[in-house]
Amino acid sequence: MTEAHDDIREGLGKMKGSREEPQARRWDREEMARVVVDCGFRLHQEVGPGLLESVYEVVLAKMLEERGLRVARQVAVPIKVMGMRFDEGFRADLIVEEALWVELKSVEHLAPVYS
Repeated sequence: MTEAHDDIREGLGKMKGSREEPQARRWDREEMARVVVDCGFRLHQEVGPGLLESVYEVVLAKMLEERGLRVARQVAVPIKVMGMRFDEGFRADLIVEEALWVELKSVEHLAPVYS
């Protein structure tokens, strides 16, 4: 585990959407990924394209929470570049169960950089 991972984990408890549960379920990563993809697909079917990323983000987070997953939104991810540290170099749209990062895109065409 890197120092950056420790920083992220520490900040997760303070983020919107994150909640402490004394006996939280331990999710298998494959099962968790299936739930995220299923919710994303259902959201796409129901709402379709054209909304702002922030709308998809809040709805997807709520859908995942309703399925029993802990979700943190807009988590600041520190980076180190050229010997300098920046506490907010990147913001993860969603981090699910402190294990799966979800980056939402609401664009007409996906650019290779999104991969």
